[in-house]
Amino acid sequence: MYAQQLERVIYHKSESVMFTPGHMNRGGPHERLYDSIYSFLGRKPPSGIPKKWERFSDFAILPAGAFEGRNWEGISGPGLWKSVADGLDVERLGIMGEVSGRTRKSGVKMLLGEDDWVVRRENGVDYGYHVTKCMFSAGNVNERRRMGEIVGSDEVVVDLFSGIGYYSLPVLVHSEARHVHCCEWNDDAIESLEWSLKENGVESRCTIHRGDNRNSSKKIGGVANRVIMGLLPSSEASISAAVEVLSEDGGMVHIHGLAKSGEYSSWGERLVSEIGDYGKDYDVRVEQINRIKSYAPHWDHIVVDIRCMNPLNSSRVARSQSHGK
Repeated sequence: MYAQQLERVIYHKSESVMFTPGHMNRGGPHERLYDSIYSFLGRKPPSGIPKKWERFSDFAILPAGAFEGRNWEGISGPGLWKSVADGLDVERLGIMGEVSGRTRKSGVKMLLGEDDWVVRRENGVDYGYHVTKCMFSAGNVNERRRMGEIVGSDEVVVDLFSGIGYYSLPVLVHSEARHVHCCEWNDDAIESLEWSLKENGVESRCTIHRGDNRNSSKKIGGVANRVIMGLLPSSEASISAAVEVLSEDGGMVHIHGLAKSGEYSSWGERLVSEIGDYGKDYDVRVEQINRIKSYAPHWDHIVVDIRCMNPLNSSRVARSQSHGK
């Protein structure tokens, strides 16, 4: 396995540059990539060379659709992949694809090399995983950071869709949470999570529950001060599990999903109604709605923070605030 703990690097170019043979041996990453392909072909490459990619030490992942289309017919193959790897100064090369299935399996395909293990360092957290088996959304970086910042001291957190630890690891590394329960049914994700818990030195504060979270929630019981529900396109099917693991005093539930622009509030209110249907007599309200990123035309990935509070506690808080005026 490759265990280099290096920051993820994204090379991005916002403007086009005209390339000619006279530009050979320039120092920028895009120029080196162009020159390597030029050398392989012995002529000017077709248009469509990617302008961005992800890099992990000796491994680069190209964006979906790179080197496809009529211009590249008869060119794509082992020789081209070797020239691309040489241009990017890596030994392994992959290409992005569609995430699929109920376990959110990665769509990354290996083009050069066989070992698909990488270590991604983000905000002081190391995530180790197989890129062809486990997905990772770079666009959720701010939400992962937020989870590590808002969890209070001595909280018990239940992550109902933990995956490789997208949100659980920042909580464990950056907060003083007492314990985190991770629910996951993808064996590949669990393997990665176990590695990362040890690598980050936080395994003693985490319990992994293998299988459907609607079954695991019954074993965990009502212990949580905070519940994370980070599944897309929707995590609503496990709202009953979220209510089951909330403590008697209640807590915060972070529900991820997709909503049309301009319809965030109505979706949040519907979630409040659904939580109220599951038996515990909480006072339930939307506390905050965050847009994470654009997901598709007219659809956004959002997370709704919903406060569930025991009515007795609500009354005590109200009286306390009243006396303090």
